[in-house]
Amino acid sequence: MRIFLACDPHGSQQTWEKMCQAPKIFKADVAMMCGDLTGKAIMPIIQEKENQWYAQPYGKRKTFKKQKDVDRFFSFQKDAGFYPYIMTPDELAALREKKGAIKELFEKLMSERMQEWLDMAAERIPPDVDVIVNPGNDDSWVIDPIIENHPRIIYPLKQVIDVHGYPLISCEWVNSTPWDTERECPDEELMEKLEEEFARVDDYTNLLCNFHDPPFDSGLDTAPQLKDDHSIAKAGAFEILGPVGSKSVRAVIEKYEPLLGMHGHIHESVGFRNIGRTLCVNPGSEYREGILKGFLINIDDGKVSAGRVEL
Repeated sequence: MRIFLACDPHGSQQTWEKMCQAPKIFKADVAMMCGDLTGKAIMPIIQEKENQWYAQPYGKRKTFKKQKDVDRFFSFQKDAGFYPYIMTPDELAALREKKGAIKELFEKLMSERMQEWLDMAAERIPPDVDVIVNPGNDDSWVIDPIIENHPRIIYPLKQVIDVHGYPLISCEWVNSTPWDTERECPDEELMEKLEEEFARVDDYTNLLCNFHDPPFDSGLDTAPQLKDDHSIAKAGAFEILGPVGSKSVRAVIEKYEPLLGMHGHIHESVGFRNIGRTLCVNPGSEYREGILKGFLINIDDGKVSAGRVEL
């Protein structure tokens, strides 16, 4: 069996389109896109009058006088993981005035793109490939029913999935971060969630674990350390790096010794490590650049190997 694993597209259209090509290119039996599927913000494009628009990416005003330039900007923002949305000045003002309206629009745009993505996967990925998709800590709860109810997509949370004879358990939660994301909790609480997943199986010998948070101090969780104001801590001109993964994830891997740990969350920490008998991998992410980073994981008679790939 060959698994293609990728994670953390954060709304990038180009990255997802490559995800839909990867299983055929790499001859995978299983395609997994796991964790942090959605983008982080709406990108308003304001049409002031005919043939006159403006947007303010990163606070800098950008004007357009031709439809083709608006279309190009729209596509670029989708590839960067934003949700471009064309509106009039009056619509923008109404959006700002009505309490909860921005969140409502954001969730609508996330839901529409999620549906579009899943339909694209169903159309482009060969029908004999299993497609497993789940959210991560950054994702709104509104997308879960869309994934769970899609006829082609496997939603793996809160259950054991049979992956070509190998049991798979999953957990999208991570330990506490400075960003107060949707699905994070103290590591002690995360341990309870992980133990609940391991309790679903009796034999861990061939168990596959799809845990968004990487194990603590594994080399798969190294990231810049942050100060209280969320700026990056430095020693002179150099960023101070350190482990930010989950001690609970590491503890359950050491305790149960599953065959494979598939992780994400920390974009900078691409790589693989053995913790005891368990091979753990993190594909990382460069979604802003439209690069799809992944691992090809080969499993044959209980033996597992993995290699990095990019598209």
